[in-house]
Amino acid sequence: MASVGNNNLNAKLVLLGDMGAGKSSLVLRFVKGQFMEFQESTIGAAFFSQTLAVNETTVKFEIWDTAGQERYHSLAPMYYRGAAAAIIVYDITNMDSFARAKKWVQELQRQGNPSMVMALAGNKADLEEKRKVTPEEAKSYAEENGLFFMETSAKTAINVNDIFYEI
Repeated sequence: MASVGNNNLNAKLVLLGDMGAGKSSLVLRFVKGQFMEFQESTIGAAFFSQTLAVNETTVKFEIWDTAGQERYHSLAPMYYRGAAAAIIVYDITNMDSFARAKKWVQELQRQGNPSMVMALAGNKADLEEKRKVTPEEAKSYAEENGLFFMETSAKTAINVNDIFYEI
């Protein structure tokens, strides 16, 4: 949940998505401004925090970057429980990762915080020539499900800060 005090807001944010979609790369780009070509798989989850100034308010994100491997799926509720926001990440070059992103959305709609703000991030937008998921398809899905949608690239930093500010 988000807690407020003196124009300060603490908000728990969780990243969910398939293994290899780029969740850790997005967080690393956002928090540290870095990109590593070969990122180790996350085991369980990783925790980061980042503070933003938005208008008159300071927002401190407590960011949980969850593991994408199926064997860690059962741990996910522990991380998204009480979250104020979620970014569901898929790889634009992988239709299966988009299908799994939809499953995450359904799970959050069923079991997550009902007032959770959700974003759909089509990551790896720098790989246009390998694209399998069109922006129109993802945008249409996002609109039907009350999510906001943005394509991102952790590698080139396209829209990375924007999606976190939008949340």
